[in-house]
Amino acid sequence: MIETHPFGSFVPKNARYLILGSFTAKLGDGSYNWFYGTKRNQFWPILENVYGRKFKDRNDKEKFFSGLGVAISDIIYQCERKIGSNLDANLINIVYNTKLVEKILAENKIEKIFFSSRFVETKFKKVFKHLVSQYPKMELVTLPSPSPRFAAMRLEEKIRRFKELLPR
Repeated sequence: MIETHPFGSFVPKNARYLILGSFTAKLGDGSYNWFYGTKRNQFWPILENVYGRKFKDRNDKEKFFSGLGVAISDIIYQCERKIGSNLDANLINIVYNTKLVEKILAENKIEKIFFSSRFVETKFKKVFKHLVSQYPKMELVTLPSPSPRFAAMRLEEKIRRFKELLPR
């Protein structure tokens, strides 16, 4: 079954940073939550540790990102899943979110793109290579994957790396 990205992107007026993921994960009931919304994903717990705060809901997260000048989106617009799994490796028949990512970069002064994993970084550099050359001063930074399946790095180490890399 083809899935279309359910919520596009979040881009505050003062966006200087962009976090790019692959494709939003489905919740256990087949619905979607906002970016990194599954209970097992460590993204929001990592950010809570990095910034010393709790996020109550989507609105709270959007306000926080607005204050930091952080936009968030995914590189995939549509795809299918080989198996009923949220793993990036199971995403097939991919249609990339090219127009949306191009628009974010054209309309904002993005200084850094933060990739949520090596998978996203690799796909971005291949599929969006025209943007890499079009914005040569933009820094590209790969964060440790917040997936609990990325067990090569303990949660504490992920938190430390996010602290070193993300804006304050």
